[in-house]
Order: sequence, then structure tokens, then C-alpha cells
Amino acid sequence: MSKFLVVILSTLLVLPLYADEYEEYVSKYKSIAIREMYDYGIPASITLAQGILESGLGKSELAVNANNHFGIKCHNEWSGERMYHDDDARHECFRKYDNAEESFIDHSQFLKNRARYSFLFELDRADYKGWAKGLKEAGYATDPKYPVRLINLIEEHNLHQYDLMSPEVVSVKGNVRKDSSLNIKHIYAKEGDTYYTLSKLYHIPFGLIYTYNDVSRGDRQPQPGDIIFLQSKRNSCDECPVYIVKSGDSMHSISQKFGVKLLKLYDLNDMPYTVVPVVGQELKLN
Repeated sequence: MSKFLVVILSTLLVLPLYADEYEEYVSKYKSIAIREMYDYGIPASITLAQGILESGLGKSELAVNANNHFGIKCHNEWSGERMYHDDDARHECFRKYDNAEESFIDHSQFLKNRARYSFLFELDRADYKGWAKGLKEAGYATDPKYPVRLINLIEEHNLHQYDLMSPEVVSVKGNVRKDSSLNIKHIYAKEGDTYYTLSKLYHIPFGLIYTYNDVSRGDRQPQPGDIIFLQSKRNSCDECPVYIVKSGDSMHSISQKFGVKLLKLYDLNDMPYTVVPVVGQELKLN
């Protein structure tokens, strides 16, 4: 177990944390934990107990400033934002998320994609004790009491009830549009949306939602009102007239506006892929 987690556990043992603080945390994140259980096979009780334990009920420095509820460090594959924090060593790199939901999703993928945890996914979904002990055996934490702490949290706060629940059915169809001007499934982003969470909500492979919208993981996240495509854009817009570039336009924004793939838009206009359009320029869309 990291020094960071030891501090949190010590705090949990000495501070008078009341039942309503646990209830508030569970109420806020139980739906995410249940959904992740169905998507990845990790008991919701385990996810919630780990979140409570390692984020200090969402009050740790990492949880508050980086939305990191599981203390996951950067590791070599991480290309997102980072937060540096003294832990086992000084100035260690931790993953930083746009919101807590991303942290829960990444926690699921972190366990699912590492061979040392693979045996856990052979356990019954309701076997939270097996999971708690297995996480310790696989090296998730060095604290010998880690399984006991998880099991106690689960039983004291009845978290195992969520292992038997189904995901909440959230109707998203009302936000999906396929109007005549685009004829491609899309939505308009709202406050707090990220490509990460939208890919989960609409069951689109994570990498594909970036491809559909001609963005990379290093690009900015959606802003409220942005068009987000849920399927591939077109190679051209046959019914669209020539477009006159306006102030503030970019090739990407025009590509999104008309549902035409970015590189195809460049090709239609015989433009190098790095060229920026100028105000007043005429762009072919077909």
C-alpha cells in the first residue's frame, strides 16, 4: 500500500466520519459502480469500497484536485492529464480526470487489462470476499489488512446489495438526433460531457468516438453545444452548397457542421492537411 493510502486510512480511523457521509458517497456513485460491474465484471461493492477507502470518501487531495478516486498512477500507457504528488517517492505522477466518472471507468479498465488480476474475473460476481482477498494477493495493496478493511466497509454499509442490482436504464434516445441536414446520428454536448463518458453512455468503443469526430485524445474535450457524432461522418455532402468560410471557422468545425470527414474535406478542396482556411474562402463539400 502506498504512503498516500496509509495517510487516508489513518484519517478514516481517527476522524468522526458519520453514516450520512458514507451514504452520500454511495448514493453519488452507486449507479456508476453497478454499470461498471455489468460492463467489466467487477462487483459494485468492491468498486465502491475501494473508492471510499482510497479517496477518503472523495475528500483526498487526489480526489478533489484530480478526480482520482483510486490513486491510480500514470504508468507508461497514460497519455492524459497528470497531477504530481508525493507518495512512495517524491513528486510521483498520478492520473488526472475531467470528472469522477472517468476515474471509475479507468479503474475498471485498469483491473481488466492487467494479467495479474485476470483470475479475479473468474470469481462469482457476488463473491466480494474473494475479490477483496484476491486484490491483496495480486499486489493491489501492501497493507495486510486491506481485504479486511474492504470487507468491513462492504458489510457495515450493506454495499453487497448493489452486486445483485441491474444497471439503471437511462433513456438517451431523446438526445440522439438524425435530422435531414446531417442524416448521421449525433448529439449536442452538454456541460460535463467528455468523449470518455459519452463513449460509455452510447456504447461506442472508446477509440471510435475520437475517430468519428476527427479528434485525438490530446485535443480539448467537448464544449456545451458541440456536435458529437455517434457514427462515421460522410465522405461528402452531395446536397450541400459551396460554403463560404466565416470568422472563427476551422476545417474541423466545418467538418463537424456538415458531417463530412475532415481529411475528405481537405481532399475535396485540394488542400494540404495542415492548411488553415481563410475568411471568405469557398469550400466545396461534394
